[in-house]
Amino acid sequence: MKIAVAGTGYVGLVTGVCLAENGHFVTCVDIDNKKIALMKQGVSPIYEPGLDELMKKNIDKLNFTTNYKDAYKQADVIFIGVGTPEKQDGSANLGYVYGVAEQIAQSIEKDCIVVIKSTVPIGTNDKIESLIKNKLINNVRVAVVSNPEFLAQGTAIRDTLHASRIVIGAEESYAGEILKEVYKNFNAPILVTNRKSAEMIKYASNDFLALKISFINEIANLCEDIGANIEDVALGMGYDRRIGNRFLNAGIGYGGSCFPKDTKALHWLANFHDQELKTVKAAIDVNENQKLKLIKKSRKYFSSFNGLNVAILGLTFKPGTDDLREAPSLVNIPIMLEDGASIKAWDPVGVKNFKRIYPNEVMYCTSIEDTLKDADVCFIFTEWEEIKHFELSKYCDLMKKPLVIDGRNCYDLNSVKKANIIYDSIGRQRVVSLEPELV
Repeated sequence: MKIAVAGTGYVGLVTGVCLAENGHFVTCVDIDNKKIALMKQGVSPIYEPGLDELMKKNIDKLNFTTNYKDAYKQADVIFIGVGTPEKQDGSANLGYVYGVAEQIAQSIEKDCIVVIKSTVPIGTNDKIESLIKNKLINNVRVAVVSNPEFLAQGTAIRDTLHASRIVIGAEESYAGEILKEVYKNFNAPILVTNRKSAEMIKYASNDFLALKISFINEIANLCEDIGANIEDVALGMGYDRRIGNRFLNAGIGYGGSCFPKDTKALHWLANFHDQELKTVKAAIDVNENQKLKLIKKSRKYFSSFNGLNVAILGLTFKPGTDDLREAPSLVNIPIMLEDGASIKAWDPVGVKNFKRIYPNEVMYCTSIEDTLKDADVCFIFTEWEEIKHFELSKYCDLMKKPLVIDGRNCYDLNSVKKANIIYDSIGRQRVVSLEPELV
């Protein structure tokens, strides 16, 4: 099929490239000429493992342009994959989605299906369809279909090509059948439902996972106080197939472009309809508090960061991405800087983006060793593989005071006990394997 995709962020670009991988001819549209020039060379403007390679592989089936009229006018299917950022009140900003919808209405010259891939509040697809039909220039047939994405940054290619499910929300059966044809080579279960149910599936799925993360983090906090081990607790829970073992890794909260925004958007929508989603509100509150867990832990060791050399390992909200949105590092580092800390930071891919926010206040290092040199304390915010496989003895060799406060439980406690460091993590008992006066 001839497909156009509006937006070349995580959702739009990954969707377009994966559709090309499955045999479709895809034109990706963006307003940024620099991004278009990069993509024409087979270079992704976003960091996503495997995306560059897949772009180069399918370059003969991919086109990149800023000319939306040419892209939309003869397309069989148009996917909208632009951002829906959070407003101040927690609701979703749909300005980009509505803007693309107007462009589509002014451009299409043949019958087509418009697919909303962006995460949008329940009822948005209905509004988009009305907007397009009211602003059509040509006498064509248009149907709007909800087709939410379920990809995660860092695994977006796999999540799209080997999806757990494909959800199609269509009010007209012919539109649903066309989308089923689009996805016929994806080898994933397909659920066809109405548009509002499809929109809700996306929010309910993300918010449930956010609830699961928040729940295990609260249990972890209690485990520390009563002497239980959260890893054993999570393992025991995970054997129960009704619960499952995914999203039970305790830490310092979720971040990124989805969970924080989607929990707040659904909570806002419920309030708008005079409903209160108490569990979702609790997840939001728990997550905000959990991001400060390491700062609170540090108060056991020193009352102020003034004059301390602080090493930061990991800046992004999770490994496998350069995304800083809602990352714990953005909450903690300003507190440390204001308190007088001297900070050195390392991240394999996130430094460039972090420099845009703190160009001079933080010293950025190219190795973990350089970051730890002469540090009084080390904070781990992201569980990069390089950190998980870092030799524990080096903390003692390199740091002025080998105190490691780990927000992602990167190390096995039995291994830590053999190292000459103090190690404080989440939901597990503190390991002190050196003399207290060294802290």
